Amino acid sequence: MTALNQQNLEKHYNKLAVLVVAAGRGSRMQTAHENGPKQYFDLGGMPVLQQTISKLLAFDKTDYLQVVIHADDRQAYDSIANKINDPRLLPPVTGGTERQNSVYNGLLAIAPFNPDFVFIHDGVRPFIDPQTLSNTHAALLAGAQAALPAIAVSDSLKRRAHKSDVLETVDRTNLYQAQTPQGFCFQTIWQAHQQAALKEINSFTDDTALIEWLGHKVELVTGNSANVKLTSPDDLALARQKVTMEQFAALADIRVGTGYDVHAFEAGDHAMLCGIKVPHNKKLKGHSDADVAMHALTDAIFAALADGDIGSHFPPSDPQWKGAASDQFLAYAIDKVKQRQGIVAHLDVTIICEAPKVGPHREAMRTSLAKICNVPISRVAVKATTSEKLGFTGREEGIAAMASATIRLPLDLDETC
Repeated sequence: MTALNQQNLEKHYNKLAVLVVAAGRGSRMQTAHENGPKQYFDLGGMPVLQQTISKLLAFDKTDYLQVVIHADDRQAYDSIANKINDPRLLPPVTGGTERQNSVYNGLLAIAPFNPDFVFIHDGVRPFIDPQTLSNTHAALLAGAQAALPAIAVSDSLKRRAHKSDVLETVDRTNLYQAQTPQGFCFQTIWQAHQQAALKEINSFTDDTALIEWLGHKVELVTGNSANVKLTSPDDLALARQKVTMEQFAALADIRVGTGYDVHAFEAGDHAMLCGIKVPHNKKLKGHSDADVAMHALTDAIFAALADGDIGSHFPPSDPQWKGAASDQFLAYAIDKVKQRQGIVAHLDVTIICEAPKVGPHREAMRTSLAKICNVPISRVAVKATTSEKLGFTGREEGIAAMASATIRLPLDLDETC
């Protein structure tokens, strides 16, 4: 039998459903700046739950993914689901009063699909890794009724007697920290939850505990210390730091481009600079609105991308750009960066003129550029200088502008030296 046929048979006879529990309220996560359940807090530009779901759908053994949510969270969840847009993502079901009730509802929803295996995962564990998923799946394929990813406890453990200051050291030998996803033969965990429901027991906080309750063996598999559950504000802060560092590490191709532009004055009552109308007794002459600063910055971005210049993208001979606002040129250049999965790290503009005075308008200019480029204003610099009455700028015949743009792109190993 070929490897491909074996893979197809394995997929057919070992159907995997993934159940994500995300109906909790996260009372321990409330901070001064954020409200609502923690699974919808931002983490690296997307909600925690979206990060989690995306990681689980990236696992090539996943056939279905069922999310259990709180009744109040449907709008927030639908926003995530619409962005993911994966046919394996089933419509959400509503959770119960306890985690065990929520898992029961999720299992009930996926039972008609007759999966062979099911993973049950916490929605606020966004750092689940492929190896842990593979380890859990392999244990089920090898015949385990239940597989628990876990890591050995390494810290010293202490126990304090009730209402006492007396401490005792706990032997940490053979102690493990349980993680998720916990993997099960579907019928085994489904029967366990049904029996617990019949006996009106809903106090289990760990799904493998139900398996132990029935007397079945739970197979330990190697987990990952990074696969943490986000419980407290400190957990969230560390998670955001981790994601930020990962994102910056992925954007290791750091590029700097420069741009330069000149426009002469003509009769008018203002000069367009960085998208701001600056009152003046003259205006800048050009095919578009002649925003010399924005043109220089646009060229700097194209230079960092090694993608021509503003004239090659917006030819002055093309009548559609006559009188056009230059913010669309800059926005286009920024979109080019996004198309390359990059980000803008810093923008710097220097305006060279005797008049008008830039200082009174500097912050408005920074705000304008930050908005157009969708970057924090702290990453935008605007400054001005004169040419000490020398040259065409010194004679107030026009304005010159220099700009630099620093961008970060994913590293393409094929392009490295």
